[in-house]
Amino acid sequence: MKIWKHSRRDAVLFALSLAQAATMFALAAAWDGSSWPWRLGGACLLVLMVTYNFIVISHLLMHVPWFESRWLNALASALNSLIIGQSLQRHQLFHVRNHHRYNNDRKDADGKTKDLTSTFQKGEHGEHDGLFHYVLGGALSMLGSTGRGLLSSTRLWRVGEHERELLELVTKEPARRGQELRQVRRERLAHFAGVCVFLTLSWQWTLFCYLPALFLAFVLVNLQNYFEHFGAAPESRYTDSVSYYGRLYNLLAFNDGYHQEHHLRPQAHWSLLPEVRRELTAQLEGAERVISPVPALLGFLHRDRPLLHRRPGGSCIPGPPRAVLVLLMSILMGADTALASTPSEACSTLDTPSGMPPRPSSPR
Repeated sequence: MKIWKHSRRDAVLFALSLAQAATMFALAAAWDGSSWPWRLGGACLLVLMVTYNFIVISHLLMHVPWFESRWLNALASALNSLIIGQSLQRHQLFHVRNHHRYNNDRKDADGKTKDLTSTFQKGEHGEHDGLFHYVLGGALSMLGSTGRGLLSSTRLWRVGEHERELLELVTKEPARRGQELRQVRRERLAHFAGVCVFLTLSWQWTLFCYLPALFLAFVLVNLQNYFEHFGAAPESRYTDSVSYYGRLYNLLAFNDGYHQEHHLRPQAHWSLLPEVRRELTAQLEGAERVISPVPALLGFLHRDRPLLHRRPGGSCIPGPPRAVLVLLMSILMGADTALASTPSEACSTLDTPSGMPPRPSSPR
């Protein structure tokens, strides 16, 4: 009997999910008898685990299910819902059916974006929203969603009529609609049950470690999303997001850095994203797009990133000394790639003389 739908390598992701869930329960159980340095270390580990799960593991699962069995996929989704603190099915509906449909669009004539997580949604004068406003606002919104999911026990964790945006994203086909809504309910119940166990093991850990760590992870998740789209031009499918091609990061993060390729082929298995890049080389090389010299979580270091979404005549953000960026990139990517990718020429796309075609970014 075939177990894995696309690749046996997805077993690593499933094993990481199990290990992360077990670690969370172990941290809760050990809290009361631990010293403060151990508690602080455990809290940092928890933030990193939830962030990594959200950005990598859960993200890959909701795009390309791991198992042939629908029930095994549902179980894996519920397991990861416990880790990320909210229903993965709910997140999948917003992410796949909204974000990947509208691709971080600009505001329309009514002053609204169709993408509910667009970095332009609350920006002014055609600009991205401010970094801190987007990141903190998004984290608070996610924490509120987590709280509402837990408190939905009053209606037995069913999707309420007031959850209009969610109900609009659920498929209209009756049988599948029922499946999706039941999965949201099961995942909310799984998270609620997990939190009850956490409280039983240590209510202090739950209140003073788990909830703050969850919020900090949400901050990092929104930071990641911000710099995966900051500066990109949503008008073209080949320029609407930002990729990072560092080998070490993409090895550890299952090709998460291939974000532009992921937007072009959201249903492609993570192992095939480098192949998508090679297949679309002509289109990608011919597009004026942003290629980051650092992973998205460190996007704030790419201070002179060209803002392709701006009208001609826009200016770049002042950046840190070139030597600092070269050092960081040599660590992350290797010295040869770093020197080729140093963003000292990043503003050149904004300085193209009028009447001349823009120079495409070189592939990295």
